[in-house]
Amino acid sequence: MKTLLRIVFILTVLSASVGCIEDGIDTSPSAQPEFSVDTLKLGVVFTDEPTPTSRFMVYNRHDKIINISNIALRGGDGSFRINVDGFSGTSFQNVEIRPKDSIFVFVEATLRPNGLPELTDFNDVIDFTTNGVTRSVVLNASGQDVKRLHGLVIDTDTGFDATYPYQIYDSLVVASGATLTIAEGAVLHFHDKAFMRVEGTLVTEGSPQRPVNMAGDRTGNVVGDISFDLMASQWKGLIFAPESRGNRLSHTIVRNTVAGVTADSLSQVSMLNCRLRNSAGYSLTGRYADIRLTGCEVAEAAEGVMALIGGKAEISNCTFANYYLFAGLGGASVQLYHYDGESDDGSGMPLLEASFGNCIFYGNGTDLSPGDLEGSKVTIHRCLLKSNGSDDANFIDCLWGEDPLYYTVRNDYYFDYRLQPGSPAIGAGYSALVHEEGSRDFYGVDRGPNPNLGAYQAAKEE
Repeated sequence: MKTLLRIVFILTVLSASVGCIEDGIDTSPSAQPEFSVDTLKLGVVFTDEPTPTSRFMVYNRHDKIINISNIALRGGDGSFRINVDGFSGTSFQNVEIRPKDSIFVFVEATLRPNGLPELTDFNDVIDFTTNGVTRSVVLNASGQDVKRLHGLVIDTDTGFDATYPYQIYDSLVVASGATLTIAEGAVLHFHDKAFMRVEGTLVTEGSPQRPVNMAGDRTGNVVGDISFDLMASQWKGLIFAPESRGNRLSHTIVRNTVAGVTADSLSQVSMLNCRLRNSAGYSLTGRYADIRLTGCEVAEAAEGVMALIGGKAEISNCTFANYYLFAGLGGASVQLYHYDGESDDGSGMPLLEASFGNCIFYGNGTDLSPGDLEGSKVTIHRCLLKSNGSDDANFIDCLWGEDPLYYTVRNDYYFDYRLQPGSPAIGAGYSALVHEEGSRDFYGVDRGPNPNLGAYQAAKEE
């Protein structure tokens, strides 16, 4: 019994000793916290709107407790808000961090409008005072003023300039008889579930130096290095209503949609050097419509990058590429319907008449559906296809089973459909198949007498 009591006594003393070492507060000026960042960047955000919440960590690398006697925002202009270890406020006293442990600091901001079209930097500082020593973490965000539109219906001829970006809630509708003209460099950000519907006419005047952009309104990264620019389903998409006529889009980028661009019954749409990408459905759907595509990139969509159902399509120097990231592909990259007697959908609408010249069909999955176009008015002339096949009356002088050697690296979230040196598509096009308006590509590079296949003549800048 005495031996047992002696053992219990020794264990109690040791336990108390260890407890003192663990629970004691280190008061040395050298006992300081460490931070996961020196500067926390919240990125580019719209003014007068809460930012996404960002965070950083505060570590105690020491063997004893450290007591941070004061944590406080210096003040700035009041844009930033913080939460320390689960508590919100502007200052906090006597925050303890146990040995080899850490706490979170969460940060968000609402930046005031700055009255300028340019980005404005907003900064504040969080000071951490420990054992008489103050260390700091800088907070930074860039604020962008925007024009906010809620359920706008345009019923007279109207122009959007590029002075400020537009943020669109609910819907933007161009009524029948009205024309909306969007200047080069203009940016339209669409909020969740918003859409644009054109019943009249849409004209975009993008240029190689200043394209028009239509995208979601989320900024920054979803997680890690995955940008919201790569994410579909941020807004519903662009719809050309039945019988909408005279639509001309130049150097325009449409991305992050649920359903891409839809040209509905008997609408008329011409696109020059446009990029349609990142859709949860199709990036482009033509339904008994009249479509002209020149120098366009149509890419990354869960169901397929393009579906043509009847109607007419004249397509030259386009790249159709599907490397969609976030779902299994629902079908072939380019899908054709209502194109012959067997595929007639009973709508009574004319069967599809389509010509493809100097195009590339290459990406994950099947490139073209159907593979047999015999008896149809669809021609594929001097195009590169992923499939192995042979020429016939519908497939003319094609390059079969070739890799165009894009710069795209899907696993690195990098999408660039220009051609690497050695690509079989370089200089392989026929100049007679280049549409007159498509003599230069998206980057403004002249296609010349020996045009590349696909959308891009420009070489990648190293």
